[in-house]
This record gives sequence, C-alpha cells and structure tokens, in this order.
Amino acid sequence: MSMDHDPEIEQDLALAIEPDTKDWTWVLESECPECGFDAASVDPQGTGARTRALGTAWAAVLQRADVRTRPLATVWSPLEYACHVRDVFELFDRRLELMLTEDGPHFPNWDQDETAVASEYGSQDPATVGAQLVAAAERAAARFDSVADDQWARTGFRSDGARFTIESFARYFLHDPVHHLWDVSA
Repeated sequence: MSMDHDPEIEQDLALAIEPDTKDWTWVLESECPECGFDAASVDPQGTGARTRALGTAWAAVLQRADVRTRPLATVWSPLEYACHVRDVFELFDRRLELMLTEDGPHFPNWDQDETAVASEYGSQDPATVGAQLVAAAERAAARFDSVADDQWARTGFRSDGARFTIESFARYFLHDPVHHLWDVSA
C-alpha cells in the first residue's frame, strides 16, 4: 500500500494506528525482547557518537523504495517512523537542555500519536525528513557531548512523574531510535 499525498487515505491510516500508551521506562531495567537493546550495557558518555550513527542509519532508511509503504495498516511506514525519530531527537535535545540549565525540570506531556497525525508524517518529503533528522541527531549528539562529568546526575521529570538523571535519560533516549530502526528492518 503506497501512501502518496492523499489526505483522506492518510487520515484513515492514522486512525488505524493504535496509540502507544506503554510506559517504556522498563527498558532501563531489562533488555528489550524485541530489538535487543540493553540499556545497562550503554555507556552514556558515548550517547553523542551513537546518536550521530543512528542519524546516518535513519537517513539510509529514507532512501528505500518502500519508504512510504506501511507493512500493515496498523504499522507506521519507514517514513512515518523516521519523522517520529526526528521529533524524538528534537524533543530529547530540548529536554536535555532543560536538565542542564534548570534544577529538576518537569517536562510537558508529548503525545507522539497526536503529533504524527497533526504533522502528517506520511505525506512529508523523505529527502527533507532525512536532512532534518540528521541535523536533529547532530544537535542532540552535541548536547550529550557537552555533558560534564559532574552533570550526569542532574535530574528531570516526565509529565507522569518518572524521574530521570541525565545518565538514565541518555540510556532511555537511545532505545527509541534503535527500537524503531529494528521496526523498519524486521
């Protein structure tokens, strides 16, 4: 099923996606049984390098001939996943900035499913998304590279009250683009 720029089809398909309401913070305690990501094995100080590598890997995904094709009506296309990952890079960069500049900031809720529909992920241009994604990955990577040794214990709070240190935030952050890369490769 190809998703060219038909807003009615895109709206119908957006409605077919079941909202993700899981609390993914469990990946900090256990290996992800789907993608194999093991947060405990991640060196948070390498987050910048891993983020850049993930940006490059995602840019390659956007070159695929099937970039607009959903494998099932209930599963995002590679383009939609790439748009999400781009937005995750941007969101985590902003949240990390808050953690570095404020004491214990509380982050507003982000509804990824609402964002996907409102931003019309499926109708975006893959080349533009690729450039945006790589740039967002670089900004997030640079910010993670800037974290000083004594800052890894600084905290921030998600809207549901989940508490992160910058160290746990880095580990949690990396799971999303890794997992979704697995989603489009599986």
